[in-house]
Amino acid sequence: MDLDAYRGSAEAFVSALTAEYYGHFAGLKDDYEIEAIYERHADLFAADRVRALQELAGSATPGTDEQRRRRMLLDFAVEGRLGQATKTIEAEIARREAELSLVLDGERIGFRESAVVQSNEPDPERRARIDRARLEAIERDLNPLYRDALKLQHAGARELGFASYRDMCAELKAIDLERLHAQTAAFADATEASYATVLDPELRRTLDLGLGDLRRSDLPRFFRAADQDVHFPAAALMHSFADTMAGLGIDIEHQRGVVLDVEARRKKSPRAFCAPVRVPGEVYLVLSPVGGRDDFAVLFHEGGHTEHFAHVDPVLPFEFRQLGDNAITEAYAFLFQHLVEDPGWLARHLGVTDPDAIAAHARAQRLLYLRRYTGKLAYELELHAGDGTGERELRGRYCALLGGALKVDWPGESYLSDVDPGFYCAAYLRAWALETQLRAHLRERFGERWWSELEAGQALRALWRDGQRLTAEELLGELTGAELDFGVLLEDLDLA
Repeated sequence: MDLDAYRGSAEAFVSALTAEYYGHFAGLKDDYEIEAIYERHADLFAADRVRALQELAGSATPGTDEQRRRRMLLDFAVEGRLGQATKTIEAEIARREAELSLVLDGERIGFRESAVVQSNEPDPERRARIDRARLEAIERDLNPLYRDALKLQHAGARELGFASYRDMCAELKAIDLERLHAQTAAFADATEASYATVLDPELRRTLDLGLGDLRRSDLPRFFRAADQDVHFPAAALMHSFADTMAGLGIDIEHQRGVVLDVEARRKKSPRAFCAPVRVPGEVYLVLSPVGGRDDFAVLFHEGGHTEHFAHVDPVLPFEFRQLGDNAITEAYAFLFQHLVEDPGWLARHLGVTDPDAIAAHARAQRLLYLRRYTGKLAYELELHAGDGTGERELRGRYCALLGGALKVDWPGESYLSDVDPGFYCAAYLRAWALETQLRAHLRERFGERWWSELEAGQALRALWRDGQRLTAEELLGELTGAELDFGVLLEDLDLA
């Protein structure tokens, strides 16, 4: 097998697919034309190609860059093979999402747009009606497609010789899912008593609701933190990001190959994203503005992704530039997102003199997110176990695990739509741990205001140049000698 030729074709496929993702989910084009892209590159995912890559990955010397590259290529080929099987379904899901609309109180709202409307809605009963309408649309129009896609993914994993989709992801992505589950379950246990203590005061202040009255439909409004709008004016959004990057020696206004897409569009996905079409050289940051603090947090998160990909060494192999462990890029994203709650950063860039309320809300929101993802990991381990658990039981487990983690009556309609492929929840969880330790490292080297130090920018660019050559565990080991441990978040949240 000619690996160099395969790598060239693989890079062309990833660039084409990412460009198509950007165009559709940025609301620039109605269709999501991935089927033609898969057809043009079908030979990449043929069974004989996957088997050859399995043999090559198995024969490489452990711990070497060549072994890393072959494992990443195999992961790419397997994901692509499963993606090819589900491409028509994925395209149809995207088409329906873009075209679906909800009718509420005589007003028609786009399905995607409704998430933004819900977060800006002060009336809890109308928030509940929006949420219920979205869930009904998911159940009626999307879940049949999600179920078909899940069956194809699970069958595809078995056809490739894996006992389950879960085992496949653990092996190909080099993630010890059971160890991570043990760590996150311990975190959930350790925060069980303090969860209400941290969250309830912030719910009462921002929503005038206690934890006992909280519904899932209220969460977007809680995250929106509308009472903090005075501290996060829209006019300062892009300026604060540009100034922060300038403090690290990065001039985003003259950065070649980077596009900041922050315009509102009706069919634009409410979920912000970074689309690295070519790494480096063509990277898009996409944000659908909601208003207030949330826009700042999302911009800085996606900005972390964007700067990471924009600074990757162009001579690195394709695998290290565009494949690898996504916990790496998520850690950089969380690193910059965390600035939006940093007292020093708030004072310098937004003139906030009393950051206590912002910090308290951010702490509560972060704890909620962390517990939510511990529940998601536990659920997805069951969902993808391949043990024959039925749909009704899985839906019940989703409600129980997510509801139990957040102490909210959790509806079951999103038991399939609330799942990202490839155990991406594990990338987020490991990234939160890595970011916490990376932030501590930067503070130790460059001070509390590391984000204003040119030397810190140089250190980050040195890390970014390496792309995703290493796993999160390997990167932290090389940087500090420490082991990746989710337990560090307890101390970071002042809950240890």
